Amino acid sequence: METELKHDEKGSSHSVLDEKTALADLDTVALGTEIEAVADDILEAAQYAQTMTAEEVAQTIQLIVDEHADDPNFPTHVLAAAKRYLYDEELKQDPAQYAHLYEELKVEAAMIVINSPYAEVRAAVSNHDDVNVPAGTFRAWVIGTIFVAAGGFINQFFSIRFPGITVASNVAQVLAYPAAKLMELLPTTEFTTFGYTWTLNPGPFNPKEHMIITIMANVGFNTPYTNNIIWVQYLPLYFNQGWATSFGYQILVALSTNFIGYGLAGLTRRFLVYPAYAVWYSNLSIISLNRAFHVEKETVANGWKISRMRWFLYCFGAMFVYFWFPDYIFQALSYFNWMTWIAPNNVHLAAITGAVSGLGFNPIPTFDWNQLVYFLDPLIYPFYSTFNSFLGTLITFPMIVALWYSNTWNTGYLPINSNRVYDNTGALYDVSKAVGNNTLFDKALYEDYSPAYLAAGNILLYGVFFAVYTATITHTILYHRREISHGLKSLISRKKTSEIHKDVHVRLMMSYQEVPEWQYLIVLVLAIALGAVGIGIYPTETSPAVVLYGVFLAAIFVVPIGIIQSITNVQVTLNVLAELFGGLWFPGNAVAMNYFKSYGYVTTAHTLNFAQDLKLAHYMHISPPFWAQNYATVVSSFVCAAILNFQMTKISGVCTPDQIDHFTCPGINTFFTASVLWGTLGPKRMFGAGGIYNDLLYCFLIGALLPIPFWYLRKRVKLFEHVHIPVLIVGGLIWAPGSLANIWPAVPVAYFFNVFVKKRYLPWWSKYNYITTTAFSAAIAISAVVIFFSLEWPGVVINWSGNTRPFDGCDGNACTRLVLPVGGTFGPVVGQFQ
Repeated sequence: METELKHDEKGSSHSVLDEKTALADLDTVALGTEIEAVADDILEAAQYAQTMTAEEVAQTIQLIVDEHADDPNFPTHVLAAAKRYLYDEELKQDPAQYAHLYEELKVEAAMIVINSPYAEVRAAVSNHDDVNVPAGTFRAWVIGTIFVAAGGFINQFFSIRFPGITVASNVAQVLAYPAAKLMELLPTTEFTTFGYTWTLNPGPFNPKEHMIITIMANVGFNTPYTNNIIWVQYLPLYFNQGWATSFGYQILVALSTNFIGYGLAGLTRRFLVYPAYAVWYSNLSIISLNRAFHVEKETVANGWKISRMRWFLYCFGAMFVYFWFPDYIFQALSYFNWMTWIAPNNVHLAAITGAVSGLGFNPIPTFDWNQLVYFLDPLIYPFYSTFNSFLGTLITFPMIVALWYSNTWNTGYLPINSNRVYDNTGALYDVSKAVGNNTLFDKALYEDYSPAYLAAGNILLYGVFFAVYTATITHTILYHRREISHGLKSLISRKKTSEIHKDVHVRLMMSYQEVPEWQYLIVLVLAIALGAVGIGIYPTETSPAVVLYGVFLAAIFVVPIGIIQSITNVQVTLNVLAELFGGLWFPGNAVAMNYFKSYGYVTTAHTLNFAQDLKLAHYMHISPPFWAQNYATVVSSFVCAAILNFQMTKISGVCTPDQIDHFTCPGINTFFTASVLWGTLGPKRMFGAGGIYNDLLYCFLIGALLPIPFWYLRKRVKLFEHVHIPVLIVGGLIWAPGSLANIWPAVPVAYFFNVFVKKRYLPWWSKYNYITTTAFSAAIAISAVVIFFSLEWPGVVINWSGNTRPFDGCDGNACTRLVLPVGGTFGPVVGQFQ
């Protein structure tokens, strides 16, 4: 039975207020609109407010202003009311209005103490806990192990096939429920092993068990990034290093890159997990699905009595059926580039309005939910994040057009929006013509061939990457220096978490034993050692110090990037920065650059994913899943390494264009090209002094300065309060190959659900919003698996205009604006570049 105790000074739990005991004159509807809370939450907070002293209320009101002044997720009306209460001298002269404002803030103060200050969190996460509910049961570990092994196998095996297939963790979350219900048929006999008592059937499948399985799947479904490096080392058409088939080498570097993320995630908990501001919006949809599967209190939301589970099934079934049309039967619904159908061979029309290779300037570009959520999920992201991202895309749109039409950097001879790399004939860059037999850079061959050229959209993309890195640092210093200082003091002081963070979920988690920082530090040190051994004892021609260099880069950026992601749901990826620095520090060595990229960029991404899972367990009030995460990673790493070894040694003709089963490795081809461009040719030849794209380095300075005026004016111009510079800049990262067609449709959907519905029908939004998008995502994932194995794998193709028209003409063929000049090349001729 759920614990229902009144909050004491430690705030370990709280009572649930029956509506009959609420104040008779409390207008829950009006107050709910003001502070973005449903009636049950308001009634609960109102009762607790009666127990708060005036001093406690005053302290909490001051806390609102101190901690949430620059918090874009905190209700703006409440923040404004708190400032009025504290600083408006005229208001203090009106006792009636002052008292009315105090009563409103008193309820909000109580809600912050006993619940989350954010409506989104309250909609998905319970502020109750029952410490007697088991989580890490034998059943959960068995199901988790099976799904981790199966998911790792599928994702690794099909990662080199075209078309590929990827199974996401939401598939495991859906399938875990029937699997666990089946295991409820097992006997309940208890066993004792090494002093630990366990049973095959601990009783009804509960939400904490379900979440442990989900967390294991989140970890285990990711294939090791180092497998890409091993592929380009091994393949004869690339570096032809046959020793890369060594299983010992493969598992050492795989375990190293995965476990470094754990070490850093554990050490960043005081910045990214414990604070209430670290919402991690993607977790809310996962928790909503979890709640839908398990027993919940039936509530009426704006007249709707449908349970979350039934609503999930309705949405899941509808999307499962519908997705067959845009994905397989009628692909024009996915790429609805209808304007290009008017004149398919019109280069300008295709470049501006096309959805395949153009910029996607189209009011109705798609009817495919999968295309709509390509860049962001409009039901999960806060609306300001969605709109800032869209603004970033819209602002960079004319820049790309200007680059292309002015033929700056010879972009007119290339498609407008491609992520490929080209030579001076407009053909794809052939890296073999610039490297010798030892796979290292050959200056003579390079000068007899061509510089590397980028399309207009890709050039803009690199400039945006450069800007967002420095903008992230500046923005974090200006807006989040208090949070960083708070986290550092917490880390240094060694005080208990509950003494530093007052969030209700932190207090509830005090019932469980925390994993100390030194355990995560041990994991970090061991992971670094594994990587150094793997790189050092095998002939990688790379210094083991590359591990430390990469981790150092990750350590610098992980907290700023993590804070921004936890607040906005937008992640700034370090891939380009890692490629740039790796190419500068290890010139001419593609393998060394790749490892620096792995230990810089991938480590950061893993750290944030693991921190997000720690927050998931935090929200579900599960003992920190340290062993579950580590175990799942070990299982997944060994499975993926074994499958990688099998693919290399047992699949005939693997990664060749005519491989009979379509294991042609398109992703590995792209990875190899990037490896040679950044590692072998090196960034100096592209961005250094005298390089073609040297001017793009000014974007670092632009990014560093851009947040400053917005920070200075945010209190003077109300509009600037809603501008988030890093998120806005990230919107420019959609290009090459994405376009406006992949983000514009999300804006009206986001406004409808997260502004209109949330404001007018908050109970409906709280109950159904996250479960809707979760059902759509799960349906698409499972539908894609069914379509792949039942039709695409056997080679069944529907050849009709509804599937071919979107890819006809200049949009599908990526036409160029200019014809090659006499001589067949553009740019400097042989002998004029170095």
